[in-house]
Amino acid sequence: MSKSLFIAEKPSVAKEFAKALKETFKSGDGFMESQSYVVTWCVGHLVAMSYPEKYDPSLKKWSLDTLPFIPKVYLYEVISGVKKQFGIVKKQLNREDVDTIFVCTDSGREGEYIYRLVREEAGVKNKTEKRVWIDSQTEEEIIRGIKTAGPISEYDNIAASAYLRAKEDYLMGINFSRAMSLIYGQTIASAIGERYIPVAMGRVMTCVLGMIVKREREIREFVPLPFYRLNAHTQAGFNAEWKVNEKSLYAGSNRLYKDNGFLEKEDACNAAEKIAADSGVAVTFTAKEKNSKGNDDADEGNGNEKITNDHGIPDESSEVSIPAIVEKVEKKKETVKPPLLYNLAELQNDCAKIFKINPENTLKIAQELYEKKLTTYPRTDARVLSGAVCKELEKNINGLTSYAGAGAFAKEVLENGSYKDVGKSRYCDDKKITDHYAIIPTGAGLNNLGSLSDIAAKVYELIVRRFLSIFYPAAEYRKINMVLSVSVGANGENKETFTAGFKALVDEGFMKVAKTSFDNRKEKSGDGVLPPEVEKIKKGDITGIDLLEIKEGETSPPKRYNSGSMILAMENAGQLIEDEELRAQIKGSGIGTSATRSGILEKLNKNKYIKTNKKTQILTPTFLGEMIYDATRLSLHHLLSPELTASWEKGLSMVAEGEITPEEYMEKLEGFVKRRTKGVVETNNRQGLYAAIQNLKSVYK
Repeated sequence: MSKSLFIAEKPSVAKEFAKALKETFKSGDGFMESQSYVVTWCVGHLVAMSYPEKYDPSLKKWSLDTLPFIPKVYLYEVISGVKKQFGIVKKQLNREDVDTIFVCTDSGREGEYIYRLVREEAGVKNKTEKRVWIDSQTEEEIIRGIKTAGPISEYDNIAASAYLRAKEDYLMGINFSRAMSLIYGQTIASAIGERYIPVAMGRVMTCVLGMIVKREREIREFVPLPFYRLNAHTQAGFNAEWKVNEKSLYAGSNRLYKDNGFLEKEDACNAAEKIAADSGVAVTFTAKEKNSKGNDDADEGNGNEKITNDHGIPDESSEVSIPAIVEKVEKKKETVKPPLLYNLAELQNDCAKIFKINPENTLKIAQELYEKKLTTYPRTDARVLSGAVCKELEKNINGLTSYAGAGAFAKEVLENGSYKDVGKSRYCDDKKITDHYAIIPTGAGLNNLGSLSDIAAKVYELIVRRFLSIFYPAAEYRKINMVLSVSVGANGENKETFTAGFKALVDEGFMKVAKTSFDNRKEKSGDGVLPPEVEKIKKGDITGIDLLEIKEGETSPPKRYNSGSMILAMENAGQLIEDEELRAQIKGSGIGTSATRSGILEKLNKNKYIKTNKKTQILTPTFLGEMIYDATRLSLHHLLSPELTASWEKGLSMVAEGEITPEEYMEKLEGFVKRRTKGVVETNNRQGLYAAIQNLKSVYK
């Protein structure tokens, strides 16, 4: 009797498949077997690309004469630490009684690569191979994946892109690392008192190092720009900020800071005095508060300006005032939609901010949640759902009704039926999905919640609440903006304007779901009521200004990356875009993939090119990292370009989608490696690196 063999990427996944197959399995050494099925597993990668010395023993010694090294035929070998499991897998794959192989490695480029390498090294022939492609490990999804498994040939393009990615990293890593080490390694080693330092280069790793170093140097070279703003306290009880207008005394002036401040204190004082004129209204000055916490704390702020808190206002209004006319009152409603669903990058960013854990730990947690059937596949770039999934969401929501963390909201969604229209919303878009849709709860696996760590349980709650949020209406705010004007000049021919804005939450909508049980921040909901003195003001009213305050501030340097914001910057080809809506609009090919980005940061830390503050997750370069950056800048600056690095990833996506052939990609890759390796050798700018190192020594004393 012939049998079907199922090969998974990990033992835990293999066990889930065995359970779903509903037969009695006996455990063997590295596999399980029933009457109809054999289930075995890899332990991650079993096969890897061979080092150059496998091609020729003489290549073990690094020499410029043997560069660039570009094999005509690539060699692979079994990884030494997993030879036993490879032997077991090879034997099971080639059994005479096995006629069909179901490939159940992770549903992505890397999972495809893992199996294809094993298949080639094991010499699998004359077997029917089917690919199981699933989005979660619930029993229902596993059975669906088995029933709909298609020929493995349907995934040949994805496999081709996987092989090319590995060859690309291999060629760039070996050639660029050897060339840079041979030319600059001794100079770098001498600077830190070592005999020799190998220079590790990588397509993605070097680019990310460059982003971190560039940001650090922007901060280091930053010169604060002071500015002065003018605030008015009104007798109506609110503050308003001066803003230039076309009738202002300062219209078109080059002495302004933006349109609401001055570059010089003297100009701000003059403006205040002209506005106050002979009214007798006091003019006060509030100096800039010094930031004593250090730059890492400033990095957590928003924006690039530091100004002082509002100046204290006297309890009683002054008897003297400047008459100000209410020229404009705008009352409007503002809505904020629920955010898009989590992909891995967004989840890693939030976990870095909220829990101060690095992206690699977030990935491990997300993988654990997936393997315990609680959530869908984590290594995804998509933040939306497919049309097919949207039709089946009732079961996910129904399962969540038993979840203590947010079950009441799940019940509410089922009762009002709001999930039925999600297929017509922005949260459903097949065009924005490649391999997998967004990370969402399956509604299953709740019996595994007790085995989660505290952090993992909180991450699960984040995912659940983000998911349930999309079935709730937008949050609604009530906003009032107004413009006050004061006549100035001998005949009142000029006008100076002050603006004020007020905002109150009228309907919290999805926000009541989004707030987690561990969020200790103060509630922002309010009751939708603005101050009475603001509500009753209308156009044409006259109010008095009884105090003018000049507030000193200064611009702040750019924020350092933290591990989460770096993941977002990598996803968006080097751009750190804070606004979620804008990220969704311009999202394209990023640097690395969702599966590899956290590993890049880990490698940079391991190589001691960067440091990660464990408490804040702030990333900073080391002396060694900056020397590597300068060496690269002098001889291989192309690797520092996020746009170029992202374009390579885009090319791999084009191969996976069948838009270009592997041969076309490989031709460009080999040409790039040959040209850039030659460029490193010919440049050989040790003197330039030495000068750069002398400058760095003053920083790293």
